[in-house]
Amino acid sequence: MTTQTEAREATGIIRKCVHCGFCTATCPTYLLLGDELDSPRGRIVLIKDMLASDAPPAPSTVKHIDRCLSCLSCATTCPSGVDYMHLIDHAREHIEATYRRPPGERLLRSLLANVLSRRGIFRFATSLARLTRPFAGVLPRQLQAMAAAAPARAAPRGVADRPGVSPAIGPRVARVAMLSGCVQPVLAPSIDDAAVRLMTRHGVEVVIARTGCCGALAHHMGKSDDARRLAKANILAWELEIAKGLDAIVVTTSGCGTTIKDYGHLFAGDAEWQSRAARVAALAKDITEVMATVGLQPPVIASGTAVAYHSACSMQHGQRVTAEPRALLAAAGFAVREIGEGHICCGSAGTYSILQPELSTRLRDRKLAAIDRTGAAIVATGNIGCISHLASGGATMVHTVELLDWATGGPRPVGV
Repeated sequence: MTTQTEAREATGIIRKCVHCGFCTATCPTYLLLGDELDSPRGRIVLIKDMLASDAPPAPSTVKHIDRCLSCLSCATTCPSGVDYMHLIDHAREHIEATYRRPPGERLLRSLLANVLSRRGIFRFATSLARLTRPFAGVLPRQLQAMAAAAPARAAPRGVADRPGVSPAIGPRVARVAMLSGCVQPVLAPSIDDAAVRLMTRHGVEVVIARTGCCGALAHHMGKSDDARRLAKANILAWELEIAKGLDAIVVTTSGCGTTIKDYGHLFAGDAEWQSRAARVAALAKDITEVMATVGLQPPVIASGTAVAYHSACSMQHGQRVTAEPRALLAAAGFAVREIGEGHICCGSAGTYSILQPELSTRLRDRKLAAIDRTGAAIVATGNIGCISHLASGGATMVHTVELLDWATGGPRPVGV
């Protein structure tokens, strides 16, 4: 049930909404469905009624809230500064606590929360998913999406699976800890490998502490107790490194970065853990923020390769990091091309592509069409979810750090 503190915060957020409708122009689900209840403005009304009653919501209310991607494009657009991110989080916690979903939904959500957040179990699950590919056509739509997300072959374990210290090459300019995470090291370990090479080449000492899932996947399904448990484990691991001196906590997945930067709010109401979480959150940086500060070495590859930059929602709307990735790619010698409707979500949104496969696919195809219009053969982004989702539609996806690493002396990214 909603606590008094949460209720007061939600009420304050709701009161800031003046129902102007600016958000409807940038909401992906409203653009697709044209239903007022599938817009931020409509969902705010539903959330207001749901929290006011403090009772289990109607199935129709749950349907419209479930359809929200949490892309936060509405928060960027809103002239009144409505804190939609925390409001939708309150709504999902209330649904999780009071609403009994059908058995199939409960099972799927429990599997996602418990499998994706555990790297070892997720690695085993991807092996099983590869076996189902020949039969994917007869699987339920949601299981088809899970099978499609599995890599065609098992990737070798990368640096994220080897806790330790990678020393700076040359004079040390910074010391950072890097999130090892859960999904990315299994699907694309090459990303963190490139990140460590890139940073150490530029004089940054990189520590891989014994961290795991940031808690975002559970949190966005309303399972905030699970999210706090995962966050506490990371905070404890990072505090050991903070005590030795740490300039930043580097995150290479923008969805995780948005959550870690919000750790202080995750522990609202718990003074001790809120203080500790806020200390970690203050150090959290996307890797492009760190590299923009350090400065990029001159490129060693031919310049002019066209790259379409896809700004993940968690990057541009969640963290408001927009200039750094584009500037770094340009400094590395790439011709950066903007994607039309760049503010509209690609449909990945964490577990959304599995829980809402039809809407997710429609948004993916819309984004792929916009990418095609750029004429670029390579697409760079900073979020593993977007990479996997858009690659499933045929796009050549590369993490921004893989291109920066290649340009400054690292190996050519696979597929480029």
